[in-house]
Amino acid sequence: MYVDFAIIGGGIIGLTTANALRRQHPDASIAILEKEQMLGAHQTGHNSGVLHSGIYYRPGSLKARLCIEGRRTMVRWCEDHGISFRLSGKVVVATDENQLVALERIQQRAVVNGVSGSEMIDRNDLRQLEPHASGVAALWVPETGVVDFRDVARKLGNQLRRSGVEIHTGAAVSKAHRDKVIHLHLSDGTAITASRVISCAGLQGDQVARAIGLNTDIRIVSFRGEYWQLRRPELVRSLIYPVPDPRFPFLGLHYTKYLDDTVKVGPSAVPALSREGYSWLNADWRHLMDSMRFSGLRRLARRYWRTGAVEVSRSLIKPLLVRAAQRLLPAVTSRDLTRTGAGVRAQAVDPDGIMIDDFVIIDDGQAAAVLNAPSPGATAAFAIADEILRQIQSPP
Repeated sequence: MYVDFAIIGGGIIGLTTANALRRQHPDASIAILEKEQMLGAHQTGHNSGVLHSGIYYRPGSLKARLCIEGRRTMVRWCEDHGISFRLSGKVVVATDENQLVALERIQQRAVVNGVSGSEMIDRNDLRQLEPHASGVAALWVPETGVVDFRDVARKLGNQLRRSGVEIHTGAAVSKAHRDKVIHLHLSDGTAITASRVISCAGLQGDQVARAIGLNTDIRIVSFRGEYWQLRRPELVRSLIYPVPDPRFPFLGLHYTKYLDDTVKVGPSAVPALSREGYSWLNADWRHLMDSMRFSGLRRLARRYWRTGAVEVSRSLIKPLLVRAAQRLLPAVTSRDLTRTGAGVRAQAVDPDGIMIDDFVIIDDGQAAAVLNAPSPGATAAFAIADEILRQIQSPP
């Protein structure tokens, strides 16, 4: 089968990319190839469900620009297509005086990035917004909200099928080769030939990029984000976040109130034992041995082993998790927290052991790949898709 565009990966970024292609190339033939039996099976269906506002990201970065653009587009798209969402706002809480400088820097970034309505508040104002939260000050961010990205993916998939996009599930790319076009061989024995291939493969992104002939030394390292359900959701009104550690692209253990008024606490950032390691039981020893041969992972582990040990300890020893949760909400007890699943974050790492903080898109004129699109990737998905099209239409 021949198509003009083949998209590898049926998560939210692959779907929005197909949507952007259909909009710009209404007569083109487009196929989405998803290795799982359903769309949005991994990061799309296992993330925190937060509509991020864009307050954290380095001004001028892709994350800063695309999060702002993408959130606005996502909200409009949900309104137009009957997808429920809630802009409930969030507070980023400084639990002691030592965090105030970092909190002020976040507020300054929010202003530079164009996030409207954010403001510093004192402990009295914090108590009005979140009566059970504990902190010396906070940043109030009204543009943050929640949505079920699985609903977005389902609606997008149905819309794309109606527009003529072919969506193949259970269709993993087993190998590829190039001549004037790219030939993709699928796990079910079929083959697709495409003029252009765009990889939006998430947790498999680096492997797929190399399979389709792109040159990259970036590797995907999987971090499992574990969640706990709060049995007393009345303790939380919206979203409560800590001041994040600037050394890491993670936002820390936080509280999120969803559309059904349930509250989850998390995620953690535990090294996963396989690319899709949703629990300690999901171990892939071949993957682990291959990962340990990667110089970037060894350097990352040496640099941050203490932080990693803390995360692993919280995963295995509940009182340590409870103690961390109590920093924001002192009223929480061990009985209030029940483990409730996990997601896996695809984090790009370079050979020097640096966790890449920005979105990464590469293109050589025939193939393109999204190599790093963790949080706020789902929020920014429509804008990331437009950025992919801008890049593939420019000379490599």
